[in-house]
Amino acid sequence: MNSTVQRPPHPGSLPHVLVVGGGIAGLAAAARLSGADGGAPRARVTLLEAGPLLGGKLRSGEVGGVGVDLGAESVLARRPEAVELARAVGLSDALQPPTTAKAAIWTRGALRPMPTGHLMGVPGDLDALGASGVISPEGMARAAEDGTLPRTEIGEDVAVGAYVAARLGQEVVDRLVEPLLGGVYAGHADRISLGAAVPQLLAIAQRDRSAIEGVHAALAAAAVNPNPAPVFMGIDGGIGRLPVAVEAACRAAGVEIRTQTPVGELRRTEDGWTAVTADGEALSADAVVLAVPAPAAARLLAATAPRAAAELGEVEYAGMALVTLAFRRADLGELRGSGFLVPPVDGRAIKASTFSSNKWGWLNDAAPDSFLLRTSLGRHGEEEVLDHDDADLIERSLADLGEAAGITARPYAQAVTRWRAGLPQYPVGHPQRVERIEAELGALPGLALCGAAYHGVGIPACIADGRRAADLVTGAIRAKETMGS
Repeated sequence: MNSTVQRPPHPGSLPHVLVVGGGIAGLAAAARLSGADGGAPRARVTLLEAGPLLGGKLRSGEVGGVGVDLGAESVLARRPEAVELARAVGLSDALQPPTTAKAAIWTRGALRPMPTGHLMGVPGDLDALGASGVISPEGMARAAEDGTLPRTEIGEDVAVGAYVAARLGQEVVDRLVEPLLGGVYAGHADRISLGAAVPQLLAIAQRDRSAIEGVHAALAAAAVNPNPAPVFMGIDGGIGRLPVAVEAACRAAGVEIRTQTPVGELRRTEDGWTAVTADGEALSADAVVLAVPAPAAARLLAATAPRAAAELGEVEYAGMALVTLAFRRADLGELRGSGFLVPPVDGRAIKASTFSSNKWGWLNDAAPDSFLLRTSLGRHGEEEVLDHDDADLIERSLADLGEAAGITARPYAQAVTRWRAGLPQYPVGHPQRVERIEAELGALPGLALCGAAYHGVGIPACIADGRRAADLVTGAIRAKETMGS
């Protein structure tokens, strides 16, 4: 039950801030500005969303009469922002860790247990890596050379795959790092920035000669906490409940929310900013938070901040499809664990499968006679798979599930969700690009960007970025008021 305190609309004396974009970053910015997240209200807020729904990649739906997530399904709980926001909007009692986190890797012809003691696939324990069977004996011998190789000089940044291959060999990249990174970014290890994607590993690379020893030390230090929090957290009923609850809290705090209202133009004025909607309506504000994908931000900023717009236009995105399948539990054999990842080097159609009914206790309780799972297909540069029809994606998924997990049953219900241009890519040099963008926008007070394209693609990172943007524009408004007084 949402326990958010009902508040009257803000008085007109508060500054007016436009939030453009209603994904979780934009919602977090609106909640921060309006006080819907428990803080003091700082502004009157109008949130404009081009589509019919808020929440971006956080979306729930029904498959076979069972409520499931059709986008993101969990949050990284060791970052506090998502859990904090969920609690602030009345979802404290709904937070649940996974029932099981025992995943596998489908590689070298078998489902093999995910090795323990690794950091994004880089092992801190060669014995645990060897016991998993993921890496061949030849690959293990090459990985062991990390202990004797001279330091790998990487400079300011390097591709994740290049660094790991230099230390432990290509097989560790192909069969461990690549599927793990693919699950987060739908990208490729030989392009993704170590500094942007795995900053903890960048610090190890810059400090330690041996990657294995550095990871081992980092994991040992993390294990000192006697009461570790769950790594991931879900929500009873699905992560898609989070944006719905934040939207309700924002409305209660006086936020005006307008869906199906794309912004076609953004102008700087003497007093602030004006956004012109696609139907020609001009909305003035003291400040603007742009919580839209990088290409949309580039278009809106082309006239006002052309260099930032050019940089934003260079940000690439990956698309992916999720296939959700509902089976009758009686038709299936035993499926163990939370699912499996698939290395691209193995040439399969799917890149991962989540055994949702095993992973989430709330889902198992809601549909005890059903078993729901999902697969994902597509990654950066391979988005043509999204053009295949639903039936083909379902059959490709079933073929791989049959070979990997012995599933021969047919689902009684299914759904295909396509996320075109869904995940921004973080190539080498991405942090520097973001710095250049933000440096130019620093000369435009009252304007801030936020979202997955900048400081992290995960839900907590997007929430943190929305809060940061809210803080930036309110700080600029206060500075302007101080100068004018």
